[in-house]
Amino acid sequence: MAGTTYRTVAGQGEAAFEVRGSEFIGYVAPAESVEIAESFVERIGDRHSDATHNVPAYRVQADGTSNRADGGGDAGSGFLREYSSDDGEPSGSAGKPALNVLQQRDVENVVVVVTRYYGGTNLGVGGLVRSYSRAVKEAVDDAEVVEERPHQRLDIVVTYDDSGTVRGIIESEDVEFEAEYGEDVRFSVRVAVEETDALCDRLRSATSGRAEIDAAG
Repeated sequence: MAGTTYRTVAGQGEAAFEVRGSEFIGYVAPAESVEIAESFVERIGDRHSDATHNVPAYRVQADGTSNRADGGGDAGSGFLREYSSDDGEPSGSAGKPALNVLQQRDVENVVVVVTRYYGGTNLGVGGLVRSYSRAVKEAVDDAEVVEERPHQRLDIVVTYDDSGTVRGIIESEDVEFEAEYGEDVRFSVRVAVEETDALCDRLRSATSGRAEIDAAG
């Protein structure tokens, strides 16, 4: 991402409307990885497994390649991963218009799915382009666009003896985290990229290097 901030959606958004009998439902959500984006696409597809089409698109920062194997329109732009699929609609009438809206809004780390229930009347390519574009625009508006700093995930493993100290440091940083207590204690921390090194240094110093820290990206 160029600069210290980027534009994304504040949370999940939704929009629904009908066009000549066809029902369109647009869903949008933030996604910090290709895996999260594809999980969202799968979840919406499962929710609307009876729909005529579930059209996905996303723009996600990634340093690897997508593991999708369905041959959809996948084009990397630097480390920005872009993906869309028409999911059975006429070529170029659904997925590309959905992705175009994300590009025009200049939002990243975002995924959309537009569900369509066919109403018995063909809309033509132009009608489909307008409908899929509208669904994404309205869903993004519902979610709201915000400025965000690049974040990454840290996976931290420590013994129980060090867990209180590590948890105290993490809480003092006011970052999002989850803790799992098993044989060891595992913390999954979401931290701003520019603050990552300082946090890692604090944790290593406080545990005399015993904390195992992995940057999950």
